[in-house]
Parts: sequence; structure tokens; C-alpha cells
Amino acid sequence: MRLCLNCGASFDGAGPACPHCGSAPGLRMGFPTYAPKLAEQNDDFNPQFFELMTEVEPTHFWFVSRNRILADVLRRYCPNPARILEIGCGTGFVLAGLRRLFPAARLSASDIYTEGLAFAAQRVPDAALFQMDARHIPYHEEFDLIGMFDVLEHIEEDEAVLRQVFAASKAGAGVILTVPQHRWLWSRMDDFAHHKRRYSRGELVEKLQRAGYEVEYATSFITLLLPLMLAARLLRQPAGSTMEDQMEAAGLRIGKLANALMQAAMAFERRMIGWGMRLPWGGSLLVFARKPMTARNR
Repeated sequence: MRLCLNCGASFDGAGPACPHCGSAPGLRMGFPTYAPKLAEQNDDFNPQFFELMTEVEPTHFWFVSRNRILADVLRRYCPNPARILEIGCGTGFVLAGLRRLFPAARLSASDIYTEGLAFAAQRVPDAALFQMDARHIPYHEEFDLIGMFDVLEHIEEDEAVLRQVFAASKAGAGVILTVPQHRWLWSRMDDFAHHKRRYSRGELVEKLQRAGYEVEYATSFITLLLPLMLAARLLRQPAGSTMEDQMEAAGLRIGKLANALMQAAMAFERRMIGWGMRLPWGGSLLVFARKPMTARNR
């Protein structure tokens, strides 16, 4: 069901306008825009970042490995979702992975920046893309699976977002999240990405449960590389002023050999997660939770 953010009414139909009050989202760069002010300004984030990321993501060990781990977990816990929403899709790198994994699913995705949606549209032309504020989702009991991949840590009101995700999910639907883990790993990457926090496992699980979810699986990843991450933080040098300098300082620009070795480590780690292991520590945290069949929206 669509949800009108103006009058609060739920309605069916493919059209964007609410049949009760006539309200409809505007357009920015051709995409429906539910939070236009947020699209224009947020934490002084430079939308040029998206163009640079399209060059980095396809080969960088972290993005490639995360996609593979996500696919393994989803095959196990949510193998046949009909309707999927990705919140904070950025350039659409994960969204393209979801399309390959679920070729028959109806994909929707959002981001606060229409600049990112333009790249996502190139990667997944058949996805329904729109701009929104994750604290105000224009859907009600619509999706079988909602994903947020390194998004929640950007939002101060994270529990409000989880309540909105819960309301937008069908009974029995899944939610899958990845977030940065361990406060003591705070680094230039967190500053560069305008993170509000890094999570502990207990904190994220508790917040999901307060939103109404039942947590079915939680594991750390980037575990084998954790000593390297810690050393990089202890030895960090000041970053330059350009975005390229900041990306290099944040570990987004690395050599081919180092990237290949880290990807090999992540391949072994993926195998451990594939065996059902729940790794106790790591630079990132993955959680899959489910909305109970008898749940009521909170």
C-alpha cells in the first residue's frame, strides 16, 4: 500500500497522487521526490562522491565481498521475496546484486540524493527509484524484504527509521542491515562518510527488537582483517583536502595486490559465514530480522 505523507491515508494504485487529498511528490532529475529539502543539502555531503564510487565499487574488496555475503545470507533467510525495497541505494551497486539474485522480484530503491539515483538507474533500469527521507517512508505493509546497507549509521534518529521500516513491511517480511561496528574503530572513513555512530551488536539487536522485529541472525564480518584495520587507524596520517585524497586516506583507493590479498581473506571469511558461523567481532555487522506474522505496527 502507498502511504500519503500529507494526510496519512493508505491507498492502492500506481499513480503518485493521493486519491484522498491530491498530494503528490515533486520531481527532481526525473525522480519522485518526497523530501526535496533533504535532497539539496545534508551534512555538506558532496554528491560528486557518487561518480567516484562507481569507479571504485566493482573491484574494491569490501564492496564486492559485502555483496557476496549478503547474497549468501539472503538465500538462506529470505529466498523468494516478491517486493524488495533498498533504502539508501547510492549508486545502485548492491541493488544490481539484488536484481541478479532475485530476477523476478519487483525492486524499489531510494536515496536522499537524486544524484545517486541517476547512477542506480543506469545499473538497474527496471527498478522503481525515488528520493525520500527514511524517517518518513511513503509505504504501508508493502514489502517482503527491506535492506539498508551501511545507511543507518548516517541517521541520528535511527530508531525512528526502524519503526518506519517495520510499518512499511508486510507481516513475516525480512529486514537485512549492515552497519559499521565497534566505536573504538572510528576513523577518517567515518568522518569522510558523515557517520553518526558505529554500532555494537547488542545495541543494534536491542533497537530492532524495540521496533518490533525478531532477530534471526547476526554476525560480524571484516573479521580476519580487523588487526589491519586497527593498525591503519593507529598509524593514520592527515588527509589532503581533495576528495581523491580523502578517499585514499579512507581506504577506498588501494593497490591491486593489496586488494587481491584482502579479497582472498574475505573469501575465506565468507565461507565461514556460509557454514552458519556467527563471527564475534569485525569491522562490520550484519543482522537479519523478521517482522512477526502477528505483528502490529508501532
